Amino acid sequence: MDLIHNERIKLLATFLNSVGVAVFAVGGLSPLFAMLSGADQVKPSVMVISGICFFTAFGLHYSGSRVLQRMKP
Repeated sequence: MDLIHNERIKLLATFLNSVGVAVFAVGGLSPLFAMLSGADQVKPSVMVISGICFFTAFGLHYSGSRVLQRMKP
């Protein structure tokens, strides 16, 4: 049963990390690329949302790494 438990833990950690990567790519990097590609002006609200997405992505990645600590030897 420990093997099944560990696989489920790894699956959950992978899911959290993948969602974190998606949030970072869409919310964190898109405004940066829009600004670098020559968008007229990037609104401050977009930059705030970008920062929130960055920290959310970090939190999801950290949660995934914390979930891995529940694995059984």
